[in-house]
Amino acid sequence: MRSLGIMQGRLTSTLGRGIQFFPFDEWKEEFKAAQEIGIDEIEWIFDYPDYQKNPLWTEKGRKELSMIIHETGVKVHAVCWDYFMRRPFYKYEASDALKIMEENKMIIQKVFEAMSEIKANLIEIPMVDDSSVKNENEEEAAITFIRWVCDVAEKYGIIVGLETDFPPEKFSRFLEQIKKDNVVANYDSGNSSGLGYNHREELISLGNYVYNVHIKDRVKGNGTVALGTGSADFDEVFGTLKEIGYKNSFILQAARGKDGEEKSNIRQQIDFVKAYLEKYSIE
Repeated sequence: MRSLGIMQGRLTSTLGRGIQFFPFDEWKEEFKAAQEIGIDEIEWIFDYPDYQKNPLWTEKGRKELSMIIHETGVKVHAVCWDYFMRRPFYKYEASDALKIMEENKMIIQKVFEAMSEIKANLIEIPMVDDSSVKNENEEEAAITFIRWVCDVAEKYGIIVGLETDFPPEKFSRFLEQIKKDNVVANYDSGNSSGLGYNHREELISLGNYVYNVHIKDRVKGNGTVALGTGSADFDEVFGTLKEIGYKNSFILQAARGKDGEEKSNIRQQIDFVKAYLEKYSIE
């Protein structure tokens, strides 16, 4: 069966922290909970607030992380660099943009070193919401930056995954413009449905670029909802992923339920995904 993962924080009660966050006090417990309910991997979050306290940032934290990966068998293959959503240098005034860009470079290089130590091989850079590319100047700056990121990542054997809100053909062209062998696409079924994109058109257009898949459901023009209750066409999603020969993980980033009911909610999501994997003979 294909590896099933979960976005970090989804097995932790929100306690007012929003839908996605790094669970500083509970991250070890999440690995144990993931092991208990049959999750194979956790997509690690590296965000801007208190990033110096993120275990990836410290030698002690990396040792603890490596130990719990070994103890539970729950892997970390990917790091979601939410940091970039808070600090997209091309959104700042020219007087600050260079400083923010150099800060980004310093931070991401240290994250690459940490990823190499824990044997994670994919960094996902979200270029949506506050870091969405909105004009030609931002696009040019983003391409130059991503090329640099790819060059540094290559030294560590790391693949660079991008998540954008571009229409299908524009996203493919954007990836082609970067001209790097280690740049790929992260596909998010919920963000796609929320933007009103056609799943098949998008996945066929991206083709072999699709390297990581987030499973989510959203109502067109609106927020995240429980799997199967929004605008996402999961038959089209899984059917087309089968068609293009997608081979990698499926990461649950779906809507949360009530605080305290995280395990039961995730179990339902696992069953939802497994039903489609079986239906389309995705092994």
